[in-house]
Amino acid sequence: MTTATLTAPVSRTGHDTVPITRLFAAELRWIFRRPRTLAVLGLLALVPIVIGIGLTLVDDGPGGGGSNDSGAALLSSAVNNAFVLPIAAMVMTLTLLLPLASAMAGADAIAGEAAHGTLRGWLVAPVSRGRLLVVKAFGVATVSVVAVLAMCVTGVVTGLIINGTDSLFTLSGTTLSLGGALLRILIVGGWIVLQLWAVGAVALAISSWTEHPMLVVASVLATNIVFTILGFLTSLSWLHPFLLTKNWTEAPAGVLQDPMATTMLSEGALRAACYIVVGLSLAYGRLATRDG
Repeated sequence: MTTATLTAPVSRTGHDTVPITRLFAAELRWIFRRPRTLAVLGLLALVPIVIGIGLTLVDDGPGGGGSNDSGAALLSSAVNNAFVLPIAAMVMTLTLLLPLASAMAGADAIAGEAAHGTLRGWLVAPVSRGRLLVVKAFGVATVSVVAVLAMCVTGVVTGLIINGTDSLFTLSGTTLSLGGALLRILIVGGWIVLQLWAVGAVALAISSWTEHPMLVVASVLATNIVFTILGFLTSLSWLHPFLLTKNWTEAPAGVLQDPMATTMLSEGALRAACYIVVGLSLAYGRLATRDG
């Protein structure tokens, strides 16, 4: 055996040599093979259809809500309006079902794998913790995008089938073209996806500290409920700008006006971005010191 042979670098094998795109594909296959993930996505896709059919059975908008009831106001506006229907459906589910999808994805990403013993293979493999977090965050983000996109598609199709293309008008009374309406719906959908990414980042942070996925889901949903309650307390108005759920039901309504009101959308996007940074930083800090 020659000296050159002894000193030649040995090519490493393992997870560190696998392209990141291959890891992304493997993570997505793992995510979308879970029955509970498919069940939640299917339920979300059905929500606009159920709302659209329900609105055709009433002569007027749903009553019982005051002027401050944004959800009821959106549902009232969605009657005979194909443009408002998908937005109203997304806003109504933003209080529970959509965050549930992101929370479940974040819980399964780390805590779920830790519970099944598959996470340890990632942690002891020659792969950086940052790369592991990127793959897991990508999976959670994809679930959020698919959930919102499914609601957008079924909402638009349902609205057009029930009301036709002549029912695309804003709350200001101006009529929109199909392309203009779709653009505004995508703006709301993109904003909601950003909020769900923030929820997913918080779920990943909590998930990195436990091996119980249901604890992660319960913690995230409970936090959303607490934030919503705190948002109603005027004595805590100084705290409201820091609450992720602030203006969740009011901000999308700005897109329904002509011209669009984007102030609350911008504030909500900045707030969500801060939660994403903090959540992923906490998750990375925990994964960097975790052995199993």
